[in-house]
Amino acid sequence: MAKRRRETILDVYNLALGAFLFVAPWLFSFRNGIARAEDWTNSALVIAISGAALLAFAEWEEWANLILGLWLLASPWAFGFGNTAMRVHVAVGIMIVFISALELWLLHYDPAPLDRQDGPATT
Repeated sequence: MAKRRRETILDVYNLALGAFLFVAPWLFSFRNGIARAEDWTNSALVIAISGAALLAFAEWEEWANLILGLWLLASPWAFGFGNTAMRVHVAVGIMIVFISALELWLLHYDPAPLDRQDGPATT
């Protein structure tokens, strides 16, 4: 059986944020077609990348989610949509960026956790 990483829950959070982003155009009645298309495209990518990270972790998946989160933050200004769609994009983008950055920090800068059988884990 594959060993579970302690950061796995962060991938689950990103997956949930991707699912929320997918239904956001219906929940908040986005009027702008570009905002809806951006939501669906970005949510599909976040869901796919987070799902892949749950199945077989690779560091590039966290970097990809970080970039997608930054794009979500910038897209309202890049495409000129505002109001509710802008708030949703910025809020979800901030959360995805934070979670992805936290996972990258935990991978590289957090002190090595103790491995219960062999002493300190090596990275």
